[in-house]
Amino acid sequence: MRYLHALLTIIILQTLLSCTPTPSDVTKSEALPAIYPDYTDVTIPVNIAPLNFLVRDDIEAIQVTAGTITINAKGNEVVFDEDEWHELLKTNEDIKVTITTLKNGKWTEYRSFHWLVVKDKVDPYLTYRLIEPDYEIWNNLQIKQRCVENFNEKALCDYHLANNQCMNCHVTGGQDPNLSMMYVRGPHGGAILNQNGKLRKLAIKTSDMISGSVYYGFSPTGRYITFSTNIIIPAFHSNASKRLEVYDAKSDVYVADLQENRIIRSPLLSDSLTFETFPTFSPDGKYIYYCTAKHVTLPQELRQLQYALVRIPFDEKTGTIGSQVDTLFNQKSVCHPRISPDGRYLVYTVADYGTFPIWHQESDLRMMDLQTGQIDTMKKVNSSRSDTYHSWSSNSRWLVFASKRDNGLYGKPYFCYIDHNGKPHKPFVLPQESPAYYDETLKSFNAPEFSKGDIPFDAVDVERLLRQEAEPFH
Repeated sequence: MRYLHALLTIIILQTLLSCTPTPSDVTKSEALPAIYPDYTDVTIPVNIAPLNFLVRDDIEAIQVTAGTITINAKGNEVVFDEDEWHELLKTNEDIKVTITTLKNGKWTEYRSFHWLVVKDKVDPYLTYRLIEPDYEIWNNLQIKQRCVENFNEKALCDYHLANNQCMNCHVTGGQDPNLSMMYVRGPHGGAILNQNGKLRKLAIKTSDMISGSVYYGFSPTGRYITFSTNIIIPAFHSNASKRLEVYDAKSDVYVADLQENRIIRSPLLSDSLTFETFPTFSPDGKYIYYCTAKHVTLPQELRQLQYALVRIPFDEKTGTIGSQVDTLFNQKSVCHPRISPDGRYLVYTVADYGTFPIWHQESDLRMMDLQTGQIDTMKKVNSSRSDTYHSWSSNSRWLVFASKRDNGLYGKPYFCYIDHNGKPHKPFVLPQESPAYYDETLKSFNAPEFSKGDIPFDAVDVERLLRQEAEPFH
């Protein structure tokens, strides 16, 4: 019986192989193949999942040679074996990729491209919010974690288990999976703090605040978290080329002491004549970087609303905020400042105006060298559509950001290598198991965030926590 099973397996495999055509009488083309996602000539980390892709053409068969791997397949999709893929990356630094396709009975070999493999690993986990790119469906949200070394994914928070309530983005402290925060809005909601897998529901709001916490940034020790409170207003454009505008009617910045459950305030961070938002600690904990703008009449003067990048001192030992605000950049409108863990570079988003660049096609990333003050416009990284919501890997070599470059509607997480000379490389999108995944999904990836390890909770744990009372702050 075993012999018959083995024989049958061999026959089936031989039949499948014989049905897959192989190249003959090949015509060479100087053009690059039209593959999607665009993985041509990109720099990738040694631990990334397989770069599965498809060819944007009505072809009958394909052959792909990538280093020592050769794939022959029917149709237009290329899927690598995970074990073979990781072995390929371990043993090669420059992988030559050649694609040959069969169309209308004729084989064409396209110009080869390369994958440059670097030993600087990317943090193995990525969290992101999945949301429909629409103003109407705000409650069908999920926060998920994906292992970028393979295709494993789990839900950290799910609207099905959270009474269909809206949830803010998930952030980590120093890319540490054992220190993170997210906020669930609405009844029984609150700030969900993860400390070594133990979850706490916090009411980080006092009677003098305009709202609950929205944007977060942990101090290096994890004792403090800086956050903003925002009254967020959606508005519609009369111009058909623009879908939606979102702005803050009011916003302030505070610091929360997570050990003593107290709020630390400064009049410089909650001035009624200015807006303050997007706070983040410097890696050494000595400064809070944030964005601020002078008050204007909204929505009438929305196009005059421009945020500057500033910082204010903070003393972690005493838990006190300094008294001097320094301006670092005040051209256009700045959002989402994030500093590399080594303290060298600060990446931020610029738009023509406002504070919600995800809806601004002109939004681009900029990188400031904090040692020299020089600014890199990141031309190799940016696109003609929105590029925003970025975060750093723990080794300061990788940047992940959300880009709408494909169609202007759906955001996708792109990885960009920042080499040891501070040079940004061409970005590539998060690989998926199915090459057609991004064509078929109706979700937009929002606020991707790196983590050095597996986040030690899931959506069921959050559901249980939401039933409990929130810890008050004073």
